[in-house]
Amino acid sequence: MRPILMKGHERPLTFLRYNRDGDLLFSCAKDHTPTVWYADNGERLGTYRGHNGAVWTCDVSRDSARLITGSADQTAKLWDVSTGRELFSFRFDAPARSVEFGIGDTLAVVTTDNFMDHVPTVQVKRIADDIEDQTEESALVITGIKGRINRAVWGPLNRTIITAGEDATIRIWDTETGKLMKESDKESGHQKTISSLSKSSDWSHFITGSLDKSAKLWDTRTLTLIKTYVTERPVNAVDISPTHDTVVLGGGQDAMNVTMTDRRAGKFEAKFYHKILQEEIGGVKGHFGPINALAFNPDGRSFSSGGEDGYVRLHHFDHDYFNIKM
Repeated sequence: MRPILMKGHERPLTFLRYNRDGDLLFSCAKDHTPTVWYADNGERLGTYRGHNGAVWTCDVSRDSARLITGSADQTAKLWDVSTGRELFSFRFDAPARSVEFGIGDTLAVVTTDNFMDHVPTVQVKRIADDIEDQTEESALVITGIKGRINRAVWGPLNRTIITAGEDATIRIWDTETGKLMKESDKESGHQKTISSLSKSSDWSHFITGSLDKSAKLWDTRTLTLIKTYVTERPVNAVDISPTHDTVVLGGGQDAMNVTMTDRRAGKFEAKFYHKILQEEIGGVKGHFGPINALAFNPDGRSFSSGGEDGYVRLHHFDHDYFNIKM
């Protein structure tokens, strides 16, 4: 499994997202410029220029026509995927952290950070078919969460929004009323900041990664804890294989705790666990700093990782991976 090294970012990676067809990979980094790559050979297709701050997350519409990005420059922007043109900018009073299109691509959820006097919010924006009709107003604003919201994603049929972040609690909100429906259990839940959240391809369950050195698998409707995967360093990124019973975890220390010895040893690896048996089944080393982003290709045959070292590494799985017997 020789990786393809993709160098295009000048600063640490923050997020990776494949389009639905799995032929394009979008990357976000602290260098202000989201980038799109061919997902099979790692060739850089283009960039999206217009942000003035770190870009934290992105999402791409089902038809791969539009990209949405959330940035520290206090905007979330809509882009034309094929031309790289900025279509619209949603302005906020604080950095925009997490973005995701709902089913049908007519809604987007955006989170804003706690910043100066502003509390963190989860906001729903209507996405117009015709960009001329696009407005900045929010269809729903959810407040009352303490600490930064690192991820907000849509639940099944856009009926709920799932949030997770600094206060280590996962919450499910009703998108009609904005009311809190469920909260994760303090005892069985994470004990430190939740850094990442990723849904299964059928949306029936999702995985969270935390600085408490674990990842957890949850039922989307009931918020029941299904599995826990324990590792020896903080988890920054997680994803669920769309085709096999595997999950991948990546992480490392905070940048300020990284020592040269770790770096030389290339200790930063993406670890694969059996989804059901919770056992570690392998790892892929290579990054020279913590792994901040992970994503499986929707076809399940490859995955990519983004690191503090500014590289995206694209791995096509060997035959052995598909024949792992537990």
